[in-house]
Amino acid sequence: MSNVGETIKSMQAKFNPDAAAGLDLIYQFDITDGDNYYLVVKDGTCEIQQGTSSDANCTLVMDSATLEGITSGETDGMQAFMAGKLRAEGDMMLALKLSELFPG
Repeated sequence: MSNVGETIKSMQAKFNPDAAAGLDLIYQFDITDGDNYYLVVKDGTCEIQQGTSSDANCTLVMDSATLEGITSGETDGMQAFMAGKLRAEGDMMLALKLSELFPG
């Protein structure tokens, strides 16, 4: 598994199922210098898939260093967005919900 895969997998360990109750969403992670992954968040569960989902509700585009920094807590997601290191497509409110679903 690539570093990106390990980073995405580390998110699953931080997953807060209470915040996902009643949700049915797909988060796409497009990594500019690595593999793409998507997370299926459904009724308090989180499933990781490698690849690209055509049904993503929110797509986050960044490089692997930015993903690693945000996941580890070294980088603030909003600051990365403002600095142009992170681009969000689709429902922006869902991007903000990630901090509830995967608390530090």
